[in-house]
Formats: sequence, C-alpha cells, structure tokens
Amino acid sequence: MDFRPQPKIVINSCAPVRICDIGGWTDTWFSKKGGVFHIAVSPYVEVQLLVFGDSANEDLIFINAENYKERYRYKLQGQTAVRKWHRHPLLEAAFEIMNLPPGIQLEATIYSSAPASSSIGTSASVIVALLSALDMLTPDRMGLKEIAQTAHRVETELLQGQSGIQDQLCAACGGINFIDMYEYPHANVHQLKIPEELSWELEKRLHLICVGKSHRSSDLHEKVIKTLEHEGPGSRKLEDLRAAAVESRDALLVGDLAAFGQAMINNLEAQKRLHDDLVATDAQRIFRVAEEHGALGWKVNGAGGEGGSVTILAGPIAETNRRMVSSIEAISPRYKSIPISLSPAGARVWRRNL
Repeated sequence: MDFRPQPKIVINSCAPVRICDIGGWTDTWFSKKGGVFHIAVSPYVEVQLLVFGDSANEDLIFINAENYKERYRYKLQGQTAVRKWHRHPLLEAAFEIMNLPPGIQLEATIYSSAPASSSIGTSASVIVALLSALDMLTPDRMGLKEIAQTAHRVETELLQGQSGIQDQLCAACGGINFIDMYEYPHANVHQLKIPEELSWELEKRLHLICVGKSHRSSDLHEKVIKTLEHEGPGSRKLEDLRAAAVESRDALLVGDLAAFGQAMINNLEAQKRLHDDLVATDAQRIFRVAEEHGALGWKVNGAGGEGGSVTILAGPIAETNRRMVSSIEAISPRYKSIPISLSPAGARVWRRNL
C-alpha cells in the first residue's frame, strides 16, 4: 500500500561534484599518504526528506530514486551479521550507518542532473547529501568533515568497495581544495583563497566534457591497484601524481593559469604511466581538438579508463573556446559539454516545519 500523508517537516540538502582531481590515486589505502587538488562544481546532487512523524510500531521508510524512476519501501536491518541490499545499496547503506530515532516515518527523494557514469564523484556526493539530510534527524549533529568520513565508511566498510577519500571531502567541503592526506584515511583540507576575478576566469575557461559511454573500468583499476600495492607508497608513479597536485595548488595561488594547465597535463602523463588504458581513445580525441584550439590543459576525471569525462582548461579567447566545444561535440553525438559553475560551499542542508 502506498504511503504519502502530509509531511510535518521537509528537509533539503545538496552537495557538489568534483572535477580536475589532480593527484588522484594517492588518496587511497595503498598510497598511505597523498596529496590531491580538486575543484567543487555544480551540477549538484539533491536530496529531499519528507518527514511524516514517528510511530511506536515500526520504521516506515521509502526511498525514491528519482533518476531511476524507482520508489520502494526499505526496512532498516540494524546490526545484522550479513546485510542483504535490495535495489540501491548506496542509498540503503547510508540509512544503515545513521543513528535514526526509532519509529521514524519518512520518504527520501534523491536526484542528480549530473550525467550517469561521468567520473566526477557523483556517488560520493549522493551519500554526503543524503547523510547531511538524515543528520538533521539525529540527536548529535556531525560536522562537514565527519559527514565526509562517514560517507567514506559507507563505501569502504558497508559496501566493501574501493574508494579514496577526496570525493567525499569535496562534496562535504566544496571549494578549490588541496587535500593533504598524512595517514590514510586522515587528512587536512586546505581551501585555496584566490581572488574573485581569478575564480570568474576559471569558471569561464573550465569545460567538462562527458563522453557518453558507461564507465566500466573496475577490472583495469584492480590491476593498477595490485601493481601499486606491490610497489608501495614510495612508488615513483605515485610520487609523480602527488607532485602534480602540489604544482596545481602553487600555480593557482599565484594566478598562473598556464602553469596550472601544465600541471593538469603532467597529471595526465603520470596516469598513463600507471596504465596506458587509463586514458582512453575518446579522451585522446577530445584532447587533440582542445590542443588545436589553444587550450592550456586537459585531464581525465577520476581514476580513468573507458567512459567518464574530461576537464579542459581553455585559452583566454571566448570565441575560440566556443568553437572548440562545438568541434568536440561534432566528433561524436555521445560527446556533450556539461555546464558547470564553481561551488565555494560544500554540502548544504536546511529544514522547514509545515
């Protein structure tokens, strides 16, 4: 039977995604220490909780995965030895990790306008936004960094997946960040304070291009992880990635966009040294067009492999950059430029009593 009475409370939350993650792969358990630079941007992940009250009988939770057009009832499993996920483990695990009051009655709607499988940390943003909303119902509120840590635990502990720490921190904290992971999974987040005009220029010249192909690289990533685990945290390959993150930070702090673009390219070359297939054919085609149109830098987003998306730092001439985007989209109907804006703030949450 459907369940949708008049809610008593509406809780909204949203969290940005990330692009231009330079130094990725070093924020992991096998790296032990690392440095990652990234930029938080829209499109946002959105969560809305309709809270109907509480019941002495049982929890009544509905999950509305709007992008999938799926709405279903979910029963909390609690501290069971083996959890059995139903339809969307990522969403269900977020409910399990929170200390929700007994007898809660609510519906959670989760929506993202970000393209699926785009390698911009959307899954982490989903968890961060959902945890931020659910946190409004718990007795002890979490800070942003604790939200990020809890979101990371959802992926690595409850779902037993591979995940670095930077995506969750970006979704929670927002901004342009340099993450100093001094001992996995512990890190300091340093948000770069750059002049407003420079942030406007970045926003105008950064382009997110999705290749429109499913991102299926888990087998490739497992091969890379095994190699890096064998080489250890002092691997030259990891050091090159850490160095690119530092170069990115230092370049933006002095407003040198040419040096920032070169750091993006240095990171791309370092990713290739992890495995040639981490920079797929689609990405290489896009990068050639970007270079022909005077772009300063380019890189694949996320861990790399087939599918996903790329970030391009274009040159200063707006007309040339529009031609660049048109030329890229003309290569294949799958290639799409996704509008973005910088997100100085991270996860945001607010409530209204009805």
